[in-house]
Amino acid sequence: MTTPPDLPARLRLACDSCGETYDAWRWRCACGEPLDFAADPTPSAATPDDADLDYRDGLWAFDDFLPTEPRASLGEGMTPLVDAAEWEASFKLEYVFPSGSFKDRGATTMLSLASELGVERVVEDSSGNAGAAVATYAARAGIDAEIYVPASVKPSKVRAIERAGAKPVRIEGSRQAVTDACVEAVEADDAWYASHAWNPAFFAGTATVAYEIAAQRDWSVPDAVVTPLGHGTLFLGAYRGFRALYEAGWTDRMPELYGAQAAGYSPIADARHHTADETNDVADGIQILDPVREAEIHEALDATGGDAIALSADAVEDELDRLHRHGFYTEPTCAVAPAALRELRLSGVLDRDADVVVPLTGSGLKS
Repeated sequence: MTTPPDLPARLRLACDSCGETYDAWRWRCACGEPLDFAADPTPSAATPDDADLDYRDGLWAFDDFLPTEPRASLGEGMTPLVDAAEWEASFKLEYVFPSGSFKDRGATTMLSLASELGVERVVEDSSGNAGAAVATYAARAGIDAEIYVPASVKPSKVRAIERAGAKPVRIEGSRQAVTDACVEAVEADDAWYASHAWNPAFFAGTATVAYEIAAQRDWSVPDAVVTPLGHGTLFLGAYRGFRALYEAGWTDRMPELYGAQAAGYSPIADARHHTADETNDVADGIQILDPVREAEIHEALDATGGDAIALSADAVEDELDRLHRHGFYTEPTCAVAPAALRELRLSGVLDRDADVVVPLTGSGLKS
């Protein structure tokens, strides 16, 4: 890995847990916790009306909030926000990204940063979508990529990785076993860990979902946003994005944030209240038992007045059928969020007339 000895001030890193700071790139703190940029970029414009926003630039229209330039871009972003009358909500169609999932938001910023730092090879671990996104944007940047995936990963996702020129490494065992093997490889040869769970540039990219939602609603904020929740890359991106808008004075409040987990893989929901004793293997994209940024996820839920709930396989399968029947051709994991919205309304947590946005995160073409 080739990186400069010192990072520019905008890329310096800090650990929220122990307070340590770093002037050279590393993927985690010496204390073992994740790192973030020491200072988040802030817009110079006092209001969005004063900002020079060209939505033809996609998510890079919000470059004042981003840590790097678009060195690895495929025109991603500004995904449609459409009415979903059956759900009494709006759907953000994240599955129309170049690689077929919202993970392109983080991949474009992370691989753009890798390119800026002169990185020649990246390593990532993924259940499929993040791997395909990293492989795609690494190809765009001219960077070699190695993607560790479960042996049971869907063939369509492996093909997406291979056809982008990246090398898939299949690992037997649990999703955690895949991460462990990848981290071992990273530490063995000092590879640049392009991790969607650890890398702060990835979360800077996923935060753009909030900027887009606000912009598409003429800078009004919904009452609530419901997302799938595994490692929390989109959930935390939404939290950071809406917080950045509020702190910049571009919006006047934060939405409640709700995370939808798969039963049996629901550590956040389990920690907050009793969940059913069952296992949901349908939503394979969020089978995460030990989220890297678990403390931050709970902080976001508490700060916004939201919650996390666990969904059964039957609930997800029913919701997936309903999505397909209404023209939303998504993959199974994507259905946990609208299924969660249905349960939140039935339980009275969300009022029937609550103004809700639900991102649909992955394409059914990769199922």
